[in-house]
Amino acid sequence: MNFQAPELKEALAAALNQRKPHVRVEWDARLAAVLIPLYTENGTWHALYTRRTEDLDSHRGQVSFPGGVLEPEDRDPEAAALREAAEEIGIASKDVQLLGQLDPLLTVTQFQIIPFVAVIPWPYPLVINPAEVARVFGVPLDWLADPTNLELQKRRPFIRGPEIDVYYFKPYLGEVIWGATARLTRQLLEILSES
Repeated sequence: MNFQAPELKEALAAALNQRKPHVRVEWDARLAAVLIPLYTENGTWHALYTRRTEDLDSHRGQVSFPGGVLEPEDRDPEAAALREAAEEIGIASKDVQLLGQLDPLLTVTQFQIIPFVAVIPWPYPLVINPAEVARVFGVPLDWLADPTNLELQKRRPFIRGPEIDVYYFKPYLGEVIWGATARLTRQLLEILSES
């Protein structure tokens, strides 16, 4: 490109008008995928959550959906979500009925999470990987959809800056769903309420 050329202004204006702006981050987010397993028990739909062990490098002790960072052998985010669900809690890919994908979520910890919603048979013979998962539990969708069970709190970010809004569900079976997992849960509930 010749930055001295008189056509620069017109060429730049044309290029800018032909592209669709999108959000850019200052550093690359790590690509991750999660599976949001849904199942029915006693006629009620539930979402299945895990609590991570205290020994993990990131997000230790937090409630999450089965998932993790894409590995070189994963053909795409969907394959990563299925692989992680099998590795973490023993859900075989053949038993998963994928329903679709939620919107990706960029976290304050610089992960871009690609969430996939699925239905699994229940009861299911879960096999928990004790190196990654401390507990697996289900929460009824009607409990999650009750607005009295959700609060918005302020939290200091990991980097300097103003406090940010973070969603927290009230404890269920002693577990607190918050942060990115709460946002993904809210997105799922919003889609369900629109359908």
